[in-house]
Order: sequence, then C-alpha cells, then structure tokens
Amino acid sequence: MLSQLISNHLEQSVNQVIRSLGAESAEPVTVALEQPANADFGDYSSNIAMQLAKKLRKAPMTIAGLITAELKQMSITGGLFERIEIAAPGFINMYINWQEWAGYSFELPTGSGEKVIVEHTSVNPNKSMHIGHLRNSCIGDALVRILRKTGYNVEVHNYVDDLGNQLADTVVGLLHVPLAGEHVRFGDYCWDIYAAINKEYALQPERVHKRTDILHELEEGHGNTAWLGQLVAERIVKEHVAEMDNFGIGYDLLVWESSILKEGFWSSAFSLLKETAVFVQETEGKLAGCWILKQPGADGTESDSEDHQKDKVLVRSNGILTYTAKDIAYHLWKFGLLDKDFSYSEFNSGLWTTGLTGGPMAFGKADRVVNIIDYRQEYPQAMVKQALEVLGYGEQAEKLNHVSYGVVSLSPASAAELGIDTSEGKSSYAMSGRQGIGVKVSDLVQLMESSIEAARSDKTGLSSRLIATAAIRYYLLRFNLGTEIVFDFKQATEISGNTGVYLMYTFARAGRVLSKADSPAEQEAVPQFPAQLEKAELALLRQLSTWEDTLYTASRELTPGSICNYAHTLASLFNNFYSNCPILKGEDTSIRFRIWLTLRFQNTLGEVLDVLGLPKPDRM
Repeated sequence: MLSQLISNHLEQSVNQVIRSLGAESAEPVTVALEQPANADFGDYSSNIAMQLAKKLRKAPMTIAGLITAELKQMSITGGLFERIEIAAPGFINMYINWQEWAGYSFELPTGSGEKVIVEHTSVNPNKSMHIGHLRNSCIGDALVRILRKTGYNVEVHNYVDDLGNQLADTVVGLLHVPLAGEHVRFGDYCWDIYAAINKEYALQPERVHKRTDILHELEEGHGNTAWLGQLVAERIVKEHVAEMDNFGIGYDLLVWESSILKEGFWSSAFSLLKETAVFVQETEGKLAGCWILKQPGADGTESDSEDHQKDKVLVRSNGILTYTAKDIAYHLWKFGLLDKDFSYSEFNSGLWTTGLTGGPMAFGKADRVVNIIDYRQEYPQAMVKQALEVLGYGEQAEKLNHVSYGVVSLSPASAAELGIDTSEGKSSYAMSGRQGIGVKVSDLVQLMESSIEAARSDKTGLSSRLIATAAIRYYLLRFNLGTEIVFDFKQATEISGNTGVYLMYTFARAGRVLSKADSPAEQEAVPQFPAQLEKAELALLRQLSTWEDTLYTASRELTPGSICNYAHTLASLFNNFYSNCPILKGEDTSIRFRIWLTLRFQNTLGEVLDVLGLPKPDRM
C-alpha cells in the first residue's frame, strides 16, 4: 500500500531525528498522514513536525527540515518521491513520481488465511423477506467479499431461528386463520397469515397463549406441530436462499436453531455457565424462576436497568430458552469451544445445513467472528461477548465483532403508496411484519426492473433484472452503517447520480474506449508519462493510488460504505478525464499514456465492482 510505505519511511525518519536529538521516550510516536484535497499541497502531507515541537523544544519548521533530510537519504526518495517540500508552519508535503508509482508493486497486508465466520441475513423463516432484511444481506455479502479479497478464509453462515415467536405465530395462523387470495409464493401467503394472526391477538389478547403452546411443541421437536413448523421453515428458507441468489449472495452453512438444542449445545453451555458466579436462577421479583446473566453496572454492582431486565434472561421461568441463550451456545461452537459438533448434509448444491442426519464437516473453529445484526440487537450481542469473557475466553470475546446498522423505514410517499395513514406527518414510517407493512424484496425488484426497462433504448446489454438487482444492492450499501435508510420508491429507482447503474455504465464506457485501441499487451505496458500531467489525469491517478488503502481500511473497520464512496469518486474522476482529455486523439505518447490510464482505471473499478458484488458489463 502506498500510504503504508510512505508512513513507514516517515516514521523511521522521525524516530531517527528523535534519537539524534536525545529525546527518546517509551511513548511511541504516531505519525499522521493525509492526502490533501488540493494537489498543490502535495500528494501526501504530514503535520508531525508541529506535533513534536513541544517534545523536541524546537520550531516546527526546523524539525520538518530534519525529518525531510532523513527522508531524502532513504532509497525511496530517489524513486517514488518526485520532491519533498516544507510549508509553514511546519507541514511536510510529499509529491509522488507517478511514472515510478506505475511500475511499483505494493503489497497489501492480508489476513494470512485467518478463519473468519461471517453470519448475515438470519431472517426469521416465517414469511417473505422485505427490504430491511435485504440491507443486512447486502452488507454481510460485501464484507465477505472484502475479507476474502484481503486474504481471510471466510465461512458464511445464515442462522435460521426455527424456534422463535415469529415462526410460532405463522404456525398458529396456518392452523387457525382461514385466508384466501392470490399468492404466487408460500412466503407471500405466510406474510398475510402472520399479519392476520397478530391482528387477532390485538382483538383477542387471550389467544396469545396459543403462541406459547406452539413454542413448547416446536422446542420438543416431536409430533404434528413440530413437523409442520419444520416444513414451513424449510419451504420459506428455500425461497429466501433462491431470492438472495438473484443478488449474487450465497452462504456456506445454514445453522438451524433447533439443531443447537437437539445436539445438546445448550446443555453443554448451561453446564459451563453454572460454574460461574454471574449465571444464577432468580428466586424473587419479576424474574423469579428465570436463569439470568447478571449485568455489572458502572460501579461494578449489578445493573437493574428496566431496558435490560428482559434481555439478561437466558431461560424463562416456564423453561423456554431465549434467543440469547441459544446464541451463546452457538458462539461457543463458532470458536470451537464446545465438545460437540453438528451433523451436516447438503441443503442444495454447494450449501450445507445442520441437522440430525449427515456426517462431519470442517465447519466452525473460527479465529474471528463477524455478526451483521441491526442496532436493536446491540445489547444481546454484548451479552454473548460477556458470556465468553466470564467463561475465561477473553481472546475470543475480543475477536467477536458486531456490525450494527440502521433499519430501513418508509418515506411518507412510499408509506402512502402502501396504504399507510400518513396524516401524522412523520418524516418516516417503520415497517412492521406484524401489521403486514413493508416492501417485499420481490416487489421492489419487479418495480425497479420495470422502471429500467421503460427507460432503456438499447436492450442488448445486461438484462433489466440484473441491472435492477445491482442498483438495489448498491443503494442499500452506499449509506453509512449507522444511518437509517428512509426508503423511497422514486429515489431507489433512479439510475443517475451516486448509483450502481452509474458505476456499471462507467466501467462499460472504459471498455468501449479500450476496444478501439491497441492490443491488450500494448495497453498494459507502462508508457512514458507526460512531463506535465493534466489536472484530470493527476486527479484520477491520485484516486487510483488509494485503492489498496481503502480496501485494507474497509477490511479492518468493516465498513463497506467506504468502498461505495471510493467507487463513486473514482467513476466521477474517470468521466471528468474522459470529457477533458481526448483519449484516442493527439500525439502518440499522449494516446499511449491515456489508454494505459484507462486500462488501469477499468482494472481497478473491476476489482471494486467485484467487492461490491456488482456486474462488470461490456455494455449496458
């Protein structure tokens, strides 16, 4: 990575200056490096001299001069740096020799094969998926691609909660609520059944006990109800998997919550937790009879926050396990900390599933775990981490990462289109499966496909459906993780601006230019660079040079949105270059350079599109 290489040399120079002045200390020096927006102030710049002024008792300009002198003695200066300048009040501005950079081989720090389990999607198997679920899947799949690109061995899990309230409600509905109507898919039928049974609960609260009865029968795992629940869950999961496959999203393993119980995972986890002082059964109060994981407050005493009272319960007084209890057992297995394993069989081609039949496989035993779950599950995720810590698995707790994200809600216009009362004038409206309010993934794809098909004059490139799924995927990825997406039909179906369609169009545009140029071998050879780069050429080179840094940072910070920001800027800079710098006209040296720059751009954008899960079209 370019920035890492410069940082290392800058750090060496700084430490040499500190030693020469006899000012060494145990405290390490952090060298900050930035890329100025204005190229006149350098391709890279550092204010380290100003940071060291007090420590070294010298003027920043003097310190900057000493550091620069050290830098110039290193071999890197004779090649990668064109020049280094000092600017008041003490900035060190470094200018890259782009001709040298073009032939440089930069090593990307990798995961060295470290095994990472990424869990994403994990939708309740009780109805069709909506766009909020799809955001989870798109984030998870992008992170899988980022981690694999940076050298990690990634195993992808989809956790199926086939023992939860949602599936129980759907089963109650199927047994007791008559429903007619046109439904293409079973999941769509269950979407309406789920809303109908919850409407009945609201009208007749006493009927909620049926959910508890069904839950018990599902957990016992025998009899008519358990088989019905399994058939419903399996059918809907097949639909979910097929739907995600349309977006290029796949999994290695389906982990069924029922398997965790049937294989005795919770029994083993329960035995381990009972040996600790913080896992106890309450004997009085609201939680009497419940097994809880005590939560320490800021002063070390137990926290009794009303918000967390229910979340700390692992086993309810009626004996039913909470989601968090099973999740703790699951994570002990993920890290290879249980003396048990699942049996595995093939769910469909290339996708495996846990169950009571099958054989052994090399799943689990992760070095690191990444869970993509929305912000509302932050506390239960913290409890899983706490459970690992109290059991003495501090290292594993450190390597358990929760990627939290904001939910998807509806804009007033989209809510009104779905028949929701918007007279309150709220800025957004939450989706609710219980009320049947939401945008199904299948409906959004159909809407987007129709919009794209109607807007296209040339339909010989990618299919409108493929363009639609790519556009939706990018739309859900480009927001910062913590941002609530206020979904709007009109905005989501736009095909210009910061969109996936714009990126794919730009990739195809570069391809069209290259198809008119010389042979690929001649394009790839690094040509002689112009003595003076045009502004558009320099801006594109600077952006290209930061790809490895952007990718590495995204893999460390688990931020797929930063890849989208990079991609949009890169595509915009190429289109600016395309408009201002005739690529196939002019002097031979200029043409060769610009063709090479176009190829370098297309190769880099191709890697970016791969990481984002978008197609690389020859034409749109």
